Amino acid sequence: MKDTKIHRAVSADGTEIAGRVIGQGPPLVLVHGAIGDGEIAWDAVVPHLSDRFTCYLPSTRGRGLSADHPDHSPPRLEEDVTAFVESIGEPAYVVGWSGSGAWVLGAALRGTSVAGVAAYEPVLISVMGADDTAHTLDTMAQVGAAAADGRLTDAMRVFASWICTEDEVAALERTDFVERWADRIPAMLRFLQHDGAYAGPRSTDPDALAQITSPVLLLRGGRTRLGAFFTDVTRFIAEQVADPHVWDVPGVGHFAPVIAPESIAEELITFFESARQSA
Repeated sequence: MKDTKIHRAVSADGTEIAGRVIGQGPPLVLVHGAIGDGEIAWDAVVPHLSDRFTCYLPSTRGRGLSADHPDHSPPRLEEDVTAFVESIGEPAYVVGWSGSGAWVLGAALRGTSVAGVAAYEPVLISVMGADDTAHTLDTMAQVGAAAADGRLTDAMRVFASWICTEDEVAALERTDFVERWADRIPAMLRFLQHDGAYAGPRSTDPDALAQITSPVLLLRGGRTRLGAFFTDVTRFIAEQVADPHVWDVPGVGHFAPVIAPESIAEELITFFESARQSA
């Protein structure tokens, strides 16, 4: 990816947001989740999309090719994504994964250029049950402790064991996933700190979601570990937005974009080509 074009935008507070551009066709913006950045998150998926779409791979502030800023609260991250999408200069499709589900929905709410949104297993902690919440907090404390000791690969493995099934963990261990993604742990922990401290309005509040008129695809892995949670999140969002589409992706879990990228790409192609024909 080192020889690709780089697209740059300026967020509302002046922070430069940048990402690589690969492919040809209608613009498709793929946004990394709470962990990862535009440099690695969608590597496996892009080859399945770049012959149909111009794929934009931005990083939010403090990650990848983007500049940093002290404020990483949810509204600022939504503004990062919104500014990047709007700067493309034509209607674009936007994809989120996990923690970026809220950011891409925020871009659909804030901007005027989002032609359609897809979110793969968006995380919305406010609808998480008590047992899952307790387990999540305990896991993130372990991740933070390992990171504080400089044991980033250990922290990455703890994180993976929280969100992935045993089969997924085994599949990831057969790749260079842990080594490639481990140094993204500090950025994730900073995001979680800012997100947890934020008490203002969010793009995932019911009244905000109700204002989103773009078609919204909500994807859920058929073998995901936190199945009940992601089902609840999907239901919550689908009940609020104007044009929801809920699809299951059979046989995959949360890290399907890494392990089974062609399955995710097929769903995105089907949805966005249908949205384009309808438009």
